[in-house]
Amino acid sequence: MKNQNERRRFLRQSAAAAAGLILTPAMLACGQRNTNPNAAPATAPTSDKNRKVGVAILGLGGYARGQIAPALQLTEHCELRGLITGSPEKLPQWQEQYGIRDENVYTYDTMEEIADNDDIDVIYVITPTATHRDFSVRAARTGKHVWCEKPMAMNPAECQDIIDACEEAGVMLAIGYRMLHEPNTRQLINFTKERAYGELTAATAYAGYGGNPPPRDYWRGQRDMGGGALYDMGVYTVNGLRYGTQMDPVAVLQASQDRMDGPNGVDLTTTYTLEFPGGLIAEGKTSTVENVNLLRIEAERGWYEVSPMQTYTGVQGKTSDGKVLGPPVPNQQSLQMDADALAILNGTPVRATGAMGKTDVAIIRAIIESAETGQRVAINAG
Repeated sequence: MKNQNERRRFLRQSAAAAAGLILTPAMLACGQRNTNPNAAPATAPTSDKNRKVGVAILGLGGYARGQIAPALQLTEHCELRGLITGSPEKLPQWQEQYGIRDENVYTYDTMEEIADNDDIDVIYVITPTATHRDFSVRAARTGKHVWCEKPMAMNPAECQDIIDACEEAGVMLAIGYRMLHEPNTRQLINFTKERAYGELTAATAYAGYGGNPPPRDYWRGQRDMGGGALYDMGVYTVNGLRYGTQMDPVAVLQASQDRMDGPNGVDLTTTYTLEFPGGLIAEGKTSTVENVNLLRIEAERGWYEVSPMQTYTGVQGKTSDGKVLGPPVPNQQSLQMDADALAILNGTPVRATGAMGKTDVAIIRAIIESAETGQRVAINAG
């Protein structure tokens, strides 16, 4: 018990140290704006290389089962130690497969009890988008650090609620943007930061997959649950244009959506045009019925791209002068979670902040408004 208490004290102190660093003028609190929201976190020596962050997964659906849980087995600084679910019938298989003890298993009704569990340091919220706000706020109030899948929430106000809850609890918040940890994507970002091909002149981001429209009885087929192309896949294009240009757009110039019939019908395809500072124009497209996958940045002396730009594996990059970026990494989620775990252990900022997640959701809402009104819509992340 003494070792557990010391471990818990260390992680709390690390979070407090991170908050102190982030609140300095040069850095971010988990909810504040920054002139460079996509900057890599500062590095610091790990205080104890043998320490691992205990993760509890909240929501045992397809992404948790197929991607996050397996990725946790590949991490160096994390361990899957807890489960939180609204479907207790799933627990026996999960517990057997991952060796989760009975005392580390919770339902949505009992999750507040996790506050007293020293095995758990982080709650990773992996549920439908419309539930992110409530679960993330509840997770923060247990005193555990919060990792929240993208998109962060349904609207900027919900995002701010999550940010406020984490700040009030003194815990760290990270959004599940795996692409920000993918090496070829990082190289594309560096090209922009270094202006390797001169000043930017245009940008394009496409993310979509072909197939049938999502079932109406599944949350991805329900607009009020955060289903549809724009929330699910379009967030990759929005975030990609931001990190690809290292700028935040000022307005949506125009947008259109092809939606399923009915009052709760989701968008199957969304196209949009963003205006960035200095007059840079970027085009975006996302779809659940069309295969598209590209992030391309054009500049005065050439272009650079990743294509596909957001697949789980196989992200590849090239440039106009014949450079071929390195081989894809085997698992992006493990890189993401290790980086976020080190931020906790070292007391350093996370790469994907709550402020970043909130701005992306504000852009998504502006795209929807532009599609509905046919007007230019200024973007105000608040």
